[in-house]
Amino acid sequence: MSNTVADKLAKKTRKKAPAKQVRLKLVYVDFWSAVKFSFLVAVCFAIVSVVATILIYTVLLQTGVFAQVDQLFMDIVGEDNSLMRIIGFPQVLGFAVVVGILNVIVGTALGAVGSLVYNLLVRVLGGFQLGFTSN
Repeated sequence: MSNTVADKLAKKTRKKAPAKQVRLKLVYVDFWSAVKFSFLVAVCFAIVSVVATILIYTVLLQTGVFAQVDQLFMDIVGEDNSLMRIIGFPQVLGFAVVVGILNVIVGTALGAVGSLVYNLLVRVLGGFQLGFTSN
């Protein structure tokens, strides 16, 4: 029979501690924390959308989809008008950046409005109850 420290620790880890339950109620969301968090999330989504737009544009350009659409457009409208002048890389990138900036503004505003609405509803409904257990 060995009484080493490792044996004692092994016996302690075999015993299962009773699970403790805690119930918490979310009764207030800080306005500025919600604004900062929604701003950061909106910036992340804006970066992802700009990168995704560039990747999709590059794939469509390399596979020749734009060339076929441009040829069809020139056959219908006339040889002088090219669709690639309108949907060139600078135009697509500029549009993606503008949409990303607008999404950041709208996302931040929605986060602020959401926190205000939640704080008003908490007074009426009493908050959001969460239950936690420790295993």
